[in-house]
Amino acid sequence: MPNLLRIHHAAIICSDYEHSKRFYTHVLGLKILAENFRAARDSWKLDLALPDGGQIELFSFKGAPPRASYPEAQGLRHLAFAVTSVSEWALHLQGQGVSVEDIRTDEYTGQRFVFFADPDGLPLELYEVPTQSTSPST
Repeated sequence: MPNLLRIHHAAIICSDYEHSKRFYTHVLGLKILAENFRAARDSWKLDLALPDGGQIELFSFKGAPPRASYPEAQGLRHLAFAVTSVSEWALHLQGQGVSVEDIRTDEYTGQRFVFFADPDGLPLELYEVPTQSTSPST
């Protein structure tokens, strides 16, 4: 059987394209790879680079229904980012006006993590990892 290599991208549909674009680029600091308006769909598609080579695709679709419930709807439960300091990120997010839950510790790994949400309420997590674990393997 062939091996999966890594997650290539996660796709997110937003309700307010400009607001979400600012959140992902200015608050989270992701770099824009490409931005395209698809006239036939009256939809934007923004490709954002993650530090490990993965991507986030941000879409706008008119009339897209809101998330059914938080966070226990079927489907993607949350999107987690590896960071070296959950505390530093929590302070950064709060400084940007983003509400952050209390920092918790994973009972199985002993690693710290925290949840927050994007402008549409998509649950996002920051998961603290040792410095050497944040780089892709060679």
